[in-house]
Amino acid sequence: MSLLSTIPFSLLELAPIRQGQSAGDTLRHSLAYAQAAERLGYNRFWLAEHHNMEGIASSATAVLIGYIAGNTQKIRVGSGGIMLPNHPPLVVAEQFGTLESLYPGRIDLGLGRAPGSDPITSRALNRDPMRAEHFPEEVAELQKLLGPADPNKRVKAVPGEGTEVPIWLLGSSLFSAQLAAQRGLPYAFAGHFAPRFVYDAIRLYRSQFQPSKVLDKPYVMLGLPLVAAETDDEAAYIGTSSLQRILALMRGQPLWLKPPVDNMEPLWSEGEKASVNAFLGLSVQGGPESIKERLESIVQELEVDELMFTNDVYDEQKRIEALSILMSVKA
Repeated sequence: MSLLSTIPFSLLELAPIRQGQSAGDTLRHSLAYAQAAERLGYNRFWLAEHHNMEGIASSATAVLIGYIAGNTQKIRVGSGGIMLPNHPPLVVAEQFGTLESLYPGRIDLGLGRAPGSDPITSRALNRDPMRAEHFPEEVAELQKLLGPADPNKRVKAVPGEGTEVPIWLLGSSLFSAQLAAQRGLPYAFAGHFAPRFVYDAIRLYRSQFQPSKVLDKPYVMLGLPLVAAETDDEAAYIGTSSLQRILALMRGQPLWLKPPVDNMEPLWSEGEKASVNAFLGLSVQGGPESIKERLESIVQELEVDELMFTNDVYDEQKRIEALSILMSVKA
């Protein structure tokens, strides 16, 4: 039996806009992608929150969750994540309470403390730059708003109260790992863009975990960048779309998903190449055998409970085919 056979596979969607494509086309493809994931047995389909990023269509996260959940039947749909400093906890509780009321038992609320944008955009969101410092208090407030009914509450989330939407803490450093451990909450590490602290964060979370009413033992989900194809050579080729997008991110350029190229060398400097490769340090790329070997190594080394993949492939059909290739390694 494969080491991966009991590990749930899930997906994180940033809704990358292909060069020359509209946001509407992108979001319709995101739905087809989610529906394919559901057919193949993926566990969760989460949507990110990013603002003022040309080439990324996942800004109105709760709206997109409703769109995906309303057009699927059983896959869990959630946020990866809601950047809590951008939103009043009451509004988040009402939005996710509404989603849970419409799609009971299928909604996840992943929370992050980063802005999901640059400082200028943060100001446009009316974001207090100090709110991130109050993240632990606001998480606690959300837990109360979504928790059991209390006649003494002065402020109630309606819908929301009593729904107890599962809350996850997301992070790329040690802060959220420690907070998730203290609160007894499930933890998701953003290895798809920040692999540097993955070992320390997971170790800290597991060692400091305190059981809670929602979780009796630690639960770790790890985000990984995926490029899956029939062969290693094909994966290396189609993976250049993701390399170009990360390069654009580092240069402060629009993040349109571009067609793959035969050779990246003319497009970047040696320093940029090293930075992009470090950004994608936990990338899982190749044909089925290479992917299986890489994932088994990661699962064994990090003792994760679930894997969540980004899958930035330019060709829409190959992007969906990658889901079947990935699922085949569980056998």
